[in-house]
Amino acid sequence: MEGAEFDKFADEYRALHAASIALSGEKPDFFAEYKVRDVAQTYGQAPERAAALAILDFGAGVGTSVPFLLKYFPNAQITCLDVSTKSLEVGRARFPNDAEFKIFDGVHIPFDDNKFDIALAACVFHHIDHAEHAALLREFRRILAPGGFAFVFEHNPLNPLTVRVVNTCPFDENARLIRAWTMRRRFVDAGFTHVTLRYRIFFPGALRALRPLEAWMGWLPLAAQYCVFATK
Repeated sequence: MEGAEFDKFADEYRALHAASIALSGEKPDFFAEYKVRDVAQTYGQAPERAAALAILDFGAGVGTSVPFLLKYFPNAQITCLDVSTKSLEVGRARFPNDAEFKIFDGVHIPFDDNKFDIALAACVFHHIDHAEHAALLREFRRILAPGGFAFVFEHNPLNPLTVRVVNTCPFDENARLIRAWTMRRRFVDAGFTHVTLRYRIFFPGALRALRPLEAWMGWLPLAAQYCVFATK
């Protein structure tokens, strides 16, 4: 994952993303919000701990998740980390007072141990060399506070529509999708315990009325995306 690869798409990222997922019948905000909502529901919203929450949005790009993090975690301190200087500039201009935007060197997350309550990666790891995943997840574990949560959302390579979207998306030209059980195993290799896998988004926009059924379908490996999460 190199910054220059994403710098060239920073200014038009949102338009390119919207065009690439048009077949889903949804806009990018739908996918960004459902992930943050899932994080909030899983983590819980106990008032006594919400006030001091520190959240890392890893691979934040232009800050797509920021408004939804503010919506579901209104008292949190949000840090956006990315390898793309240009994307961070765009994000900082969009949300100058809502989040901190920091550069990532591609190896070491530049924060102290035990700093964050939540670390979130929203469809980022397929841009990273697979050989680096376990080491990076160890970095996630290092910067999480005891009891903190790591969440990794990814595209499901078993879903043909998802594969088509990735294959036609300009900024996914070098992407390598990851099977859900492989990602779960990498969490374990990184030292996480009690690792959970959940499949997400089974119905396109035209069938959104059926989405309440998804609450009972998280075990079925045919969804468009999946989430692996664990606590420290």
